[in-house]
Amino acid sequence: MDATTWPGTVLILGLWFLALILLIGIAATVLEFRKLKISAAVQEDLRQLVRRYEQLAENTLDAQQRMANDLSELRTRAASIEQILRTVE
Repeated sequence: MDATTWPGTVLILGLWFLALILLIGIAATVLEFRKLKISAAVQEDLRQLVRRYEQLAENTLDAQQRMANDLSELRTRAASIEQILRTVE
């Protein structure tokens, strides 16, 4: 039977404790790195969404301006047609 002394046992337990602390530290670092990576991906997705929204808003504004110009032209035409009809009567 192999007899282990108290100092040897304390040394072994200390080394196991140190290994456990290092393992926990590595796991925490890896977890934090993954969180940062996921956060960066989410932020990039949000940036793309904002760019798409801005482009859509710009396109909508252009379409509204074209519609306003067309409506103005139609009102002008309708007014001229009404003027012609009044002169005919």
